[in-house]
Order: sequence, then C-alpha cells, then structure tokens
Amino acid sequence: MDFPARVKQQSCMDCLSGQSLGFGIRMAFQPIIDWQRQEVFAYEALVRGPDGQGAGWVFERITDDNKYYFDQSCRVKAIETASRLGCDKLLSINFLPNAVYNPETCIRATIEASTLFGFDLRKIIFEVTEGEQILSQDKLRRIFESYARHGFLTAIDDFGAGFAGLDWLHSLKPAILKLDMSLIRDIHRDPAKQQRLAEVQRICHELGTLILAEGIEVEEERDFLVDAGVRYLQGYLFARPALEHLAGRDEINGWR
Repeated sequence: MDFPARVKQQSCMDCLSGQSLGFGIRMAFQPIIDWQRQEVFAYEALVRGPDGQGAGWVFERITDDNKYYFDQSCRVKAIETASRLGCDKLLSINFLPNAVYNPETCIRATIEASTLFGFDLRKIIFEVTEGEQILSQDKLRRIFESYARHGFLTAIDDFGAGFAGLDWLHSLKPAILKLDMSLIRDIHRDPAKQQRLAEVQRICHELGTLILAEGIEVEEERDFLVDAGVRYLQGYLFARPALEHLAGRDEINGWR
C-alpha cells in the first residue's frame, strides 16, 4: 500500500488550493551565490503563511494528519511561484522525508506542476533538513535515488546540526551538502571548525558533492570560506528571504 488510508493522492491544483491544509501558504526566496562566477546559483524556496507569517507560524499548524498535504503543497507552490516570477536558476525546495510514503507516487504532483507551469525538472533541488528526525537511513537513501532517477538534484540541509554523520554522506551521496550556520559562525577564528570543514571537504571531493555554506552573516566568515575553496554561499550577508520575490544581482550585498 502506497499511502495510509486517510491519505489520497493530490493533483497539483489540489495542492495550490490549500484546502487540505485548512490554510494557504506562500513562498519567500533567498538567493544562493556562486562566488566563483559572481552570480546567483539558485534560490531556496521558504514557506510562509498567507499574510507573510514566518515559517514558525506555518509549522505550528502541521500535524501527522496534514503533513503529507503540506509537503506536497510546498513543492507545488514553490514551482508555481518561481515560474510566475520568471526563475531561470536552480530552485531548492525543502521536503519532509517522513511525509513521503512512496517516492515514485509522491513525486507525481511535482512532475505535474513542472509540466503545467513550464518549469524545467532538471532545475529542481530537493533538500532535506538535518534537523528533522529521520526514521530510516535506508528510506531516505531510496528517496534520494528515486529523485535522482527523475533528474532532480538532492541536498542535505543544515549539515552538522542533527542526525547525519559523515557516514550518511557515503550512503546518500547528495549532489549538494549545505553546512549549518553553527559550523559557519565565527569559523574564521575557530580552529576546530576549520578542521571540521577540511574533513567534510575531503569527503565531498571524493563523492563529487558540492559544498554550500549557509548562514553567513559577516564578511570575515565569507572571506575565510572563499579562501578555503567554498564556492557556494548563502546568508543574511547577501540577502534575506523575500516574499514572492527573486532578488537580482544588483539587490544582493556582499560582493567583493
């Protein structure tokens, strides 16, 4: 059985309506920087409430009964909004692995939305936050493998803050690893964090995984990371998330 009895498969229009959630959602977007090319690499879609309420407001309303609909709705709303805004970069979408009952079936609304709104499936990154309690490493590996077969990129978010050790990298083989801000904060003056970064870089190099540093807030952090060879950067130093807006290069701070 693909789904518990209480769960029906949605179309992307069901997801957009928000009826299964009982409230509407919108999307904010934060740019991810390609420092080497001095341009935007991708935009991360971040859920907001119907009046722009923060993610905390939204997650307070998520239960076991609606988390599947929420996960599906976020994917569709992110694709619809990014397409409407003319996004021509990669689009990073967070997903809840514990809401995925069967990867091949759960991805149907994503494919339908991409077709309906004319968004290239190959530009979608699915990222799982390391802060979520993952019930099964094997299940997450199967999800990642399924998404890769469909041409999606995969990412582990907030690495260093939760469940995943370096052994998870070998098992999941994500396309992108996002380093948590707890590792990034003051890394320019913390030898232990610098050593941890070097260890992660070595393994990611072996696996062909891109490293992205998030949560960058000051120039000193940026400069250390760039000098250490980290190419992809994200954080308030560059731009805060903007509701239904894709920040252009001239709106982004922190360029050298």
